Amino acid sequence: MRKKNDILLKSAFEEFFPDLLRFFFKDADDIFNIDSGFEFLDKELSELFPALKKKGGSRFVDMLVKAYLKNGQEEWILVHIEIQGEGTKDFPKRMHQYWYRIYDRYEVDIVALAVFTGNHNQKRPNRFHKEFLGTRITYEYNVYHILDHSEQELLAMDNPFALIVLAAQKTLTMNKIPEVELGFQRLAIAKAMIQMEKYDNPKIKRFLFFLKTFVHIENSSINFNFEKEIASLTGQETAMGIIETINMLTREEALEEGEKRKSLEFVTNLLLAKRFSTSEIASFAGVSKSYVKKVEAKMGAK
Repeated sequence: MRKKNDILLKSAFEEFFPDLLRFFFKDADDIFNIDSGFEFLDKELSELFPALKKKGGSRFVDMLVKAYLKNGQEEWILVHIEIQGEGTKDFPKRMHQYWYRIYDRYEVDIVALAVFTGNHNQKRPNRFHKEFLGTRITYEYNVYHILDHSEQELLAMDNPFALIVLAAQKTLTMNKIPEVELGFQRLAIAKAMIQMEKYDNPKIKRFLFFLKTFVHIENSSINFNFEKEIASLTGQETAMGIIETINMLTREEALEEGEKRKSLEFVTNLLLAKRFSTSEIASFAGVSKSYVKKVEAKMGAK
């Protein structure tokens, strides 16, 4: 579940990246040329840290993004998402390593942002400092914790990315509050996104699927109520297509083991994100490439 949520969160950060910038930098629209788009440099990042790949990854989900400023210059943005609730002892050192390796390779300015997603007691280091015999270096970077804003504050913001932060908050309550209560909270986030009227229907649908999968609830009646409420808010044609596809695939695999059902949902989500190759999806989900292609074919036939 942790690895699945890591990938989901990264995908949401990429999908809603312009609003991520607006969330963290109040003058984002004056600084960045949003209309020029963004380039996600996962390959460049993995080349700088090949050891992580050999060790099978890490606790971290990292994003390196190329953006453009209003003056036409390039700006690179390092968004570092610390997923674990603990284990931040060497985090500042890691952030500094990212900075100097990127700068040494590409000689570009870097905006660094660390997003922490643990509980209230999670440490949030924001600087790396080293000195010896009069030689010293201090590296500071932007930090944010998903609990820095209250639920009321996030809902009051006119920024869809605030609802992704709120969804991340809700994952901290999973298995700690009744599923019925969590279901109502999840539905409130969905309604808030729809009522913002910031995105077109396809993008809203992708957010709703992210929300339903990320804030996972086992109870089928709660999930049915979620789908019914969304349908009444957005219309059957625009809201239910993605849900019907998932339900159809789930029904076909109903006789399979529980783990296979979870794999199906995970693979479907990654395919819908349209950001990962067949090999990457197979690796993330722990299934074969032929299985991924089978799911994709069924989705295309719908």
